[in-house]
Amino acid sequence: MRIVQLHIPDEVDLKDYDFSMIIASKLYEDGKLSSGQAAEMAGLTKRTFIELLGRYGVSVFSKSLSDLESDIANA
Repeated sequence: MRIVQLHIPDEVDLKDYDFSMIIASKLYEDGKLSSGQAAEMAGLTKRTFIELLGRYGVSVFSKSLSDLESDIANA
């Protein structure tokens, strides 16, 4: 596991939770993390993470057929 430290300007009005979710959802969207891994990164259950994806502009539906088949098999 890597720890990354970011210096965010005070003017950016987001909570730490939002930063974690933004990063985790983007990595999920790009296929770098599974939904379970992204949920863990954001400190959420997989179900909660999936329910919140839309708020961050990310679709829960995979872009590739093989990913979709894998998600169905793991459900």
